[in-house]
Amino acid sequence: MSTPEIVAQEPASFSAEPPALVVEGGAMRGIFAAGVLDAFMEHQYQPFSRAYGVSAGATNLIGYLAGDHGRSRKIIIGHACQPEFIDWRRFATGGHLCDVSWLWHQSFNDVPLNLKHYLSGTTELWVTTTSARTGAAHYFRVDENNMHEVLTASCAIPIAYRDYPMVNGEPMTDGGVADAIPVVRAYEDGARDITVVLSRPLGYRKKSPKFAFVPKRLFREYPALAEASLRRAERYNATLAFIENPPPDCTVRVIVPPTEFAVGRLTRKPDLLEQGYQEGHQAGLDYLGKMIPAHRS
Repeated sequence: MSTPEIVAQEPASFSAEPPALVVEGGAMRGIFAAGVLDAFMEHQYQPFSRAYGVSAGATNLIGYLAGDHGRSRKIIIGHACQPEFIDWRRFATGGHLCDVSWLWHQSFNDVPLNLKHYLSGTTELWVTTTSARTGAAHYFRVDENNMHEVLTASCAIPIAYRDYPMVNGEPMTDGGVADAIPVVRAYEDGARDITVVLSRPLGYRKKSPKFAFVPKRLFREYPALAEASLRRAERYNATLAFIENPPPDCTVRVIVPPTEFAVGRLTRKPDLLEQGYQEGHQAGLDYLGKMIPAHRS
């Protein structure tokens, strides 16, 4: 197994701002971040003042901030592989391909989440959703009152999940449409030391849709969402450019899957998911090997 590369760009000057953590989504590809964050928990590594998550990145983060080692791994390899979550026959007859509401609520009931630990902690969890009405990114600080609505909405893959969960009276969908990797948001919030966990290998770039009429037809009820979908690749690639070349006053450290990472958005093979978890776990350990001495000094 090859070791995933870790990239760091150092700033011209030291920043006293507490570090921030950003975790990308990607449905089943979230198994990589699950491994990274379990490694962090094993070494009590939690220096972050804020954490930003999208979709599976957000659900991974709440498990990490709750201190529930192994929770995300259990959900992705267990619940997310069940037909109640992914069902092509249901989708063909007008239902959900990925029933994210079932996944979130069933796993919440079955796999303990130490919500008290999360709420008593000092790290703010910010989760991204996309407004179906405007196509704009919305950022919510997660608490016990909005947790179920916000996390379900952030994971609601357009088309694959046919509903638009309501948050504060606004129809929402997958946060990845408007801001898949909210590192710029973290920077705008004042973070100058940012760790980013990606779900695709280094060098990946998203391709724009070949046919503009497709999202316009699929989202004809929400034309602004169609436009946001058409601009998704442009925004995503611009974010990667920011990560690779951050402002002079900012450090961005990146943890990425290996080039041969075999887990796709809808992978359900337990052996591939376990391999993806182990690759994330090793990447987390490699990162800690570099960071913990500096963290303790």
